[in-house]
Amino acid sequence: MQLVDTIRNAFVPIHRQGYPFIAAFAVATLFLGYFSSILFWIGLILTAWCAYFFRDPERVTPLDDRLVVSPADGVVSAVGPAVPPRELGLGPDEMTRISVFMNVFSCHVNRAPVRGRITGIEHRPGKFLNAELDKASSENERNGLVIESPHGTVAAVQIAGLVARRIVCWAEEGGSLAVGERFGLIRFGSRVDVFLPEGITPRVAVGQTAVAGETVLAEFGGAQVSPLVRVS
Repeated sequence: MQLVDTIRNAFVPIHRQGYPFIAAFAVATLFLGYFSSILFWIGLILTAWCAYFFRDPERVTPLDDRLVVSPADGVVSAVGPAVPPRELGLGPDEMTRISVFMNVFSCHVNRAPVRGRITGIEHRPGKFLNAELDKASSENERNGLVIESPHGTVAAVQIAGLVARRIVCWAEEGGSLAVGERFGLIRFGSRVDVFLPEGITPRVAVGQTAVAGETVLAEFGGAQVSPLVRVS
């Protein structure tokens, strides 16, 4: 049984949203392989990458209402004040924004940063600029969730990127999310912004790698101390 468990643990589950894409890549690979062995191997590599892209591993989430966890795998690209998207109805004042950028090799399943009730979901069409750019928050296609958490209103905004062309959100307005619960994904490179209310203390720095559902981005009621970092 230990050997079976080891083999099983070596394979990461694939999210069902990825099955049509993986199948399409596999069919294209077989078709190209009929004409060229080189094209077959290229297609096989791309099929493996597609399966890797849609991986959906389990995560160990801290169950503490004071903590805000990362909604995405990737690199923290921004930490600081910003005005939330107008369509979310959160007012004109700045909130603390923490952005996590996902490249094409990141796991793209998005998870709830806090637990609470979804009071609003708003989708806005837009451009497909590089998601690492700050103006992508206001100009790119996006989908925002407003979550009423035990410590105030939190927003999670899925932002399409240069390669991304499809934002998927299966959460529903009026429903509830547990912290770390899956609520959507973005296909092929993108970003997620988290907007946080007053009384929050960031616990990450720009350039830090974040893991969805596990990495603590911020803390409610924590001491206002900037995180010390070291690149090594």
